[in-house]
Amino acid sequence: MAVTTDKFYFLAGLLKITRIWNLLIIALAQYFTALFLASGEASLDTVFFSPRLFLMTSASVLIAAAGYIINDYYDVKIDLINKPRRVVIGRELRRRVAMFFHILFSLSGIMIGFTLSWKVGVINMFSAGLLWLYSNQLKRLPFVGNFSVALLTGLSIYIVHFIFPGGHTLVIAYAAFAFSFTMIREIIKDMEDVRGDTAFGCRTLPVIWGIRRTKWVIYGLSVLFVLTLCLLSYLYIGKALALFSVGLVFPLTFLAYRLSRADTMKEFGFLSKYCKYVMLAGILSMILF
Repeated sequence: MAVTTDKFYFLAGLLKITRIWNLLIIALAQYFTALFLASGEASLDTVFFSPRLFLMTSASVLIAAAGYIINDYYDVKIDLINKPRRVVIGRELRRRVAMFFHILFSLSGIMIGFTLSWKVGVINMFSAGLLWLYSNQLKRLPFVGNFSVALLTGLSIYIVHFIFPGGHTLVIAYAAFAFSFTMIREIIKDMEDVRGDTAFGCRTLPVIWGIRRTKWVIYGLSVLFVLTLCLLSYLYIGKALALFSVGLVFPLTFLAYRLSRADTMKEFGFLSKYCKYVMLAGILSMILF
């Protein structure tokens, strides 16, 4: 594959490979968590203009960007089968340039984390290491790779607690929401990518169990997720989160209905995007608290 040297395509390639819109969602989630769940008695202005929150979010975004880069670095051949139009490395970015930015972003995110606290630094170091391990090995294993990404997504919410320690139970509840929906979305993405994963020996759930049995895993996770949130709201938080939990029944029911009828890459791609929109709506719902 020929690599363009045009600066515009270089920048466009860097933005594409780092999933700029996903990074903005991460930043939005952390700011909303701080503003509406964890800030306690602090004013919204104080939280919004907090240098520590800005640094923490910047570090999280850098590490996530590094994770996207290294994931595409290792998956060029698979992506040429699953999503050939989205391949950036080897076309708009040279491999060594992509690796340079991966290392730069990872180290920057870790260093910023340690300037905030040793706990944030350790979490950022763990996240950067797990993202590399996921891209190199774990994503090719059944369930383990899905769990790893879901865990990191939940951590991106929970880590705000180390800067603003208020609203601890609510932060945990939303971290669980992010974890669960990411788990579901990652499994659906594996169903979408089953052709390329099969060709290169990846042992994801759809590859080893088939599409039909994997759908039942998603149904089970959906029910378990709602029941867990309902229990958490009953024991610790109360009516507000209970209503939120019940409200999730509707998007999950629609998801289950469409999933039961889905059997093409296009349909699984739609459901993957749908999960992302539900997660975004969940983030916006923090305003209610």
